[in-house]
Formats: sequence, structure tokens, C-alpha cells
Amino acid sequence: MSKLTLVSSNKMFGGEQRVYSHESSELGCVMKFGVFLPAEALAGTKLPVLVWLSGLTCTEQNFITKAGAQRVAADLKLIVVNPDTSPRGLGIEGEDDSYDFGSGAGFYVDATTDKWKKNYRMYSYVTKEFLSLVHGNFPTLPDKQGVFGHSMGGHGALIMTLKNPGLFSSVSAFAPIANPTECPWGHKC
Repeated sequence: MSKLTLVSSNKMFGGEQRVYSHESSELGCVMKFGVFLPAEALAGTKLPVLVWLSGLTCTEQNFITKAGAQRVAADLKLIVVNPDTSPRGLGIEGEDDSYDFGSGAGFYVDATTDKWKKNYRMYSYVTKEFLSLVHGNFPTLPDKQGVFGHSMGGHGALIMTLKNPGLFSSVSAFAPIANPTECPWGHKC
């Protein structure tokens, strides 16, 4: 399991909103993610965990700064984690050419095209490496984990749940890209 590096920590609602980075073996680059730990988690109590998957063009900061979920998570005693949406800074030709493909647009799938398949493995990153990282470093209840997301993240939440029965206790998708082969973003992906 890779070592976590604390990037930032802010106290709020009795808990802490943190951002960590780590060297991802699945993606071959440094990845960042957010974690909100309610007061009970800071005291060592194991809690349910929700995984948030953001949409196109987002980083881990989108959910942290815009959702306002920390207050609700503190009240409900939930740990909320949110990975970045894609690998970044790999130097792959074309990764930053468009908002809807490459950096900020990993689509939570494992790429199959030669140029992309070594690093663009967001499906495997989230379902294998990231969840293992979360459960190995924070006081979670692995049998009580849910996933939710918006747009591209809604797509990720749906496919991860459908392909892995029993992995998540709950799934929610807000305006998901539910049929990617029939929308402009999905054609590129």
C-alpha cells in the first residue's frame, strides 16, 4: 500500500477535511483525494464511508469546496472520500487538448487503447487501489460503503456498482452519463 502525504487539513463541523496525495501503482502517477473525517472518526470510531465521484473537468477540490457535504456528514457520522477524476501530468500527447477527454475526464473506465491503457485506469484505481487505501488508513466499515457521483461520476458510480455486486451498499447517480455511447463525451472516450 502506498504512503499517504497530507497536503492540507481544515477543521470544520467538529471534524476535519483533509487532502492527501499518494503514488498510485495503478495509474503510475501521484494522485490526490479528499477525506472528511467526522469527530467520531478522529477519535478512532469506525464509520460508514461514502465515495464521491466528480464529473468532467473536476479535481478532488470540486466536491470539497462546492458541495457543503461536511456538515451533513458530521451530523450523520459518515466518512466521505473523493478521488481526483483522472491521472494528471503524464505527458501523454493529447491529454490536455480537450476538456472532455484526458486530464479531468478519466470517465472511471480502464482505457484499452495503447497510448492510454497504462495510466488511464480509473475503474481499477477506484475499485481496487483507492478503496484499499481508504480502508487501510481510516476508521471505516468496509461492509458499509456507498458510492455516488454526478455526470461522468454518476456514470462511474453506476458501472462500478453494476459490475461489482455487493461492493457498495448504496449507489446514487445525479444526472449521470448513463449511455456514454450515445453522447458526444462518450464518443471520444
